Amino acid sequence: MQPINTAICSFGMSGHLFHAPFISVNPNFNLYGVFERTKNLAQGIYPAVKTFRSLESMLTDEAIELVIVNTPNITHYEFAKKVINAGKHLVIEKPFTATATEAEALIALAKKKGVVMSVYHNRRYDSDFKTVQKILNEGWLGNIVEAEFHYDRFVPELSYKVHKETPTDGVGSLYDLGSHLIDQALQLFGLPKAVFADLDTYRPNSKVADYFDLKLYYPSHRVILKSSYFVREALPGNILHGTLGSFIKSKADVQEKDLQAGKIPGTHNWGIEPENEKGLLHIEKDGNIVKEYIPTLKGNYMAYYDGMYEAIRNNKEVQVTGKDAMQVIKVIEAALKSNKERKVIDL
Repeated sequence: MQPINTAICSFGMSGHLFHAPFISVNPNFNLYGVFERTKNLAQGIYPAVKTFRSLESMLTDEAIELVIVNTPNITHYEFAKKVINAGKHLVIEKPFTATATEAEALIALAKKKGVVMSVYHNRRYDSDFKTVQKILNEGWLGNIVEAEFHYDRFVPELSYKVHKETPTDGVGSLYDLGSHLIDQALQLFGLPKAVFADLDTYRPNSKVADYFDLKLYYPSHRVILKSSYFVREALPGNILHGTLGSFIKSKADVQEKDLQAGKIPGTHNWGIEPENEKGLLHIEKDGNIVKEYIPTLKGNYMAYYDGMYEAIRNNKEVQVTGKDAMQVIKVIEAALKSNKERKVIDL
């Protein structure tokens, strides 16, 4: 079948690292165009790409089938609405939108216009998450009692991107990093019955939250999601305890690091973690106590785009639906309310 002509709405870190490399090497896609107001950064790497100076000119190009909305968080809703009304399929960077109301409106509009829409929750395809998912699916831990997931960094400086440090809707680490952890938690355990959250700001002169500690309440267990910009020596990013034992695994997916180094997706050893990052499984099995290191599954962001191709060309369901992403936003909204009111919020 004909490759899907794809255009990207910006060529910053997201477009440069997380979208263009996968689109450009996947034979089912053609990196057709990029929206850059004044620069030609994309053409410096992909000479055949077409540069658009306005969103309107890009959306009126009939050759384009798929548009990647990877603009600042606060603009996702308006950009996505224009893309849908132009009759283009679309991928929206996480977070989906700033509010669940906006998310619901986009879901309804995409359905009305008959376009395929998905949200880029790429951390579902991280090596460590896939391994945790496998451990849970195989039941080695018994019934889960507590699970704790971290997305920590040591980045005390403010971002040079003004939009990331301006206190508007959709801004802050809960939206930027928390959306990843929440999506992973919902994939593993479903929607919680309640949320409690503690958010704070620690970087000097920061005006947006850069720390969060969420507790998700389920009928039989608890899930803790944490992130800080002041973690120089990180704890394991995945800590799970169940009635039969525990699984401890570092957050060590290599794909982002490899992309930053210029490695091409799908080349030798793509998505393979170092041997020393294996997770520790400590359980009771057949009456014996077993303590062993478990091989990590391979990370693969390309699987997301393979799924988009199947959805557009073969009418399969997208791997990350609008409803999935809207549930993430609902948890974020509950967390913001919990932090403000200092109480547990029911969902």
